[in-house]
Amino acid sequence: MIYHIVVGDMAAVPLQEAIQDNEELAGEVVVIKDLLNVGPLQKTEEGQKFSELRSAFWQQVVVNDKTPVEVDDTERILAVSAAMAANEEHKVWLWVAPWPADICTWLWLTKYFGKYPGRFFVVNIAGLPFLDANGKVFYPKNISELSPREIIKARRLARQVSYAEIETDGEDWRKLVDGNSGIRTLDGAKRITGRADDYYDAQLISFCSQQFQKASKIVNQALSKFNIPTGDFYLGWRLRTLVAQDRLHGQGDTAKGLKDFDVKLPSATLDFGEAPQPVSSAEA
Repeated sequence: MIYHIVVGDMAAVPLQEAIQDNEELAGEVVVIKDLLNVGPLQKTEEGQKFSELRSAFWQQVVVNDKTPVEVDDTERILAVSAAMAANEEHKVWLWVAPWPADICTWLWLTKYFGKYPGRFFVVNIAGLPFLDANGKVFYPKNISELSPREIIKARRLARQVSYAEIETDGEDWRKLVDGNSGIRTLDGAKRITGRADDYYDAQLISFCSQQFQKASKIVNQALSKFNIPTGDFYLGWRLRTLVAQDRLHGQGDTAKGLKDFDVKLPSATLDFGEAPQPVSSAEA
């Protein structure tokens, strides 16, 4: 049995199709729902579970009173670890793209699968060329960008995570937890750098004007131009925070979705600093 671990539902789709078409990939897909490149990592009280910490964070970000947000990745990973302990034939393949959430997940999983040396594999597509739907070469930033055919080809990249990596990655994860920054960026290879919660605020503000605009429009523009790897929920939360801090003016219900409120710059022009430059595909 191979447990294929991937970050995000969208990334799981082509992987599941590839598994159906190739016997060498036969196994179970385990989807990590959380984006570990944003939000707190350090528990705030004794006895708190990591899943409880992360669920509380996303509940604040998503603003969903009807259906409480539940992040249960830890529990599912523990179930995979238990299955591996019970059967020495089981293996884990972690599918990784050059995206901060993927790399943070890699470092995090070391604490669970580092104890199974020789059975913990990684498929890392960073910096490698693949073919898109039109047969043109491109460099994907997410597993979801690969076709099932390209995923089948990528299986040859699977390699065992070494003892040295397990030790180093485990230490790197502990440093991230201790740092407990609000944002974690990928700065080449597996180098993760902690940033403040407001790291992307200047980019959001750069699309605001003296006229009210839908929050959804501001977020979509920022995601498109700057390739921000946080997702729209997180950026929407930052817009709400900016309104609460009076750095932006809000109109509508900020307790609802991005299409339910508008934002604009205050009447007086303030110095919000220089927005970080967009990341090119070659640097990602």
